[in-house]
Amino acid sequence: MAINRRILLSGTAAAVAAPALLPTGVLGQERVIRFSMPQDFTRIYTFVTSEYSQGQRDYFTLINERGGINGHRIVADITDHANDMPRAIEAYERAKREGAILVDPLSTPVARALVPRALEDKINLITAFSGRSDAADGTAFPYVLPLSINYWTQAGLIIEHFRTMEGGNLRGKKVVFVHIDTPFGKEPLPILQVLAQRQGFELQTFPYTPPGNDQAAIWPQVRRARPDFVIFWGAAVGQTVALTEAIRNGLRMDRVSSSVWLSESDMEVVGKDAAKGVMKVEPCASGRDPKPIQDILTEVVAKGKGAGAEGKVGTSYYNYGVQMASLMVEGCRMAFQKAPNGPITGAWLNEGLRSISNFTADGMLPPTTVTKEDHQGGGRGRVSRWDGAKFVPATDWFTANQDVVWGEVRKYSEEFRRTGK
Repeated sequence: MAINRRILLSGTAAAVAAPALLPTGVLGQERVIRFSMPQDFTRIYTFVTSEYSQGQRDYFTLINERGGINGHRIVADITDHANDMPRAIEAYERAKREGAILVDPLSTPVARALVPRALEDKINLITAFSGRSDAADGTAFPYVLPLSINYWTQAGLIIEHFRTMEGGNLRGKKVVFVHIDTPFGKEPLPILQVLAQRQGFELQTFPYTPPGNDQAAIWPQVRRARPDFVIFWGAAVGQTVALTEAIRNGLRMDRVSSSVWLSESDMEVVGKDAAKGVMKVEPCASGRDPKPIQDILTEVVAKGKGAGAEGKVGTSYYNYGVQMASLMVEGCRMAFQKAPNGPITGAWLNEGLRSISNFTADGMLPPTTVTKEDHQGGGRGRVSRWDGAKFVPATDWFTANQDVVWGEVRKYSEEFRRTGK
């Protein structure tokens, strides 16, 4: 899917050319808030990014169609960095020159590379479901904001749900962790290791070579290990291959869970019925029932102003994009409450984002509170289960094992303070 540089402007999702092709001074004449979304549309994350970006753009259009935020319209610059560091850094620097006060790269390696620049430039770097888990510590990373459950919290939620399934005790049970052999894939290991020691379960790990399109040698070993529970942890093709191999090797789907990176699109690939029972972590509600999704369908899609295929509206990744866009907008609203006259800068928005309190986007999200200390937003998520047609909540919103998570957060954030790494 080829993505050229695009601007979302003046309440529509229409793509226009680069700003140089806009009428002279048009941006200067409007009261705008500029965001930058350099993301990977063409190399690794593909449909993840396209659905996530579609959700973001549709939500921004919804807000712009309603008059914007305090009379200011959102301008979202959409580009393709293809998960390539030079392209991503160039996109970031261009965004800085053009006055963007927020950047959302949706990529762990890109987010990690941009952290020093964002901190120095005071541009808000959104690292939802990506980047460094220790960025939850806002005192060490004031301009790096996950705004949702990080990978350590997701691992803690999964283990807690497994424990609940076993009547509150995992002692003597075997948990297998299958993961892509990258920093992202290894991210949950510190949490899983601590929890295994505390709770008395056996942890076995099976890494696979990126990108994960060949896992045939791994899953027979998993089957022979006779696990009580399985966690699989990857992205893009690695997820569908892992789930396909788990099914082929006869593992019980109702004992298998992913992180947030599992979607309806994956079910289309592996087979909706074959995957019935598999679990995943949800950071927000999926489907079309949430009010923001209903509003988008009525006020954006029905008017022909949607950013993509109507069939993708309400999918997991689409809703993740809406979730993040709604938090960005709420941050702007809070910033206007604190400083109605601006100036609209990264520091201005940072104050607003770090003042979000008990925000749910009309029930679509778990209650989210972002503070100067906690950039994760409280650590609530839920586990959902695939019923053959859709993901159905298996739990309420909850938080778990945050003492372990924050122990790791503070350990690594302190190291960052000392070393910058």
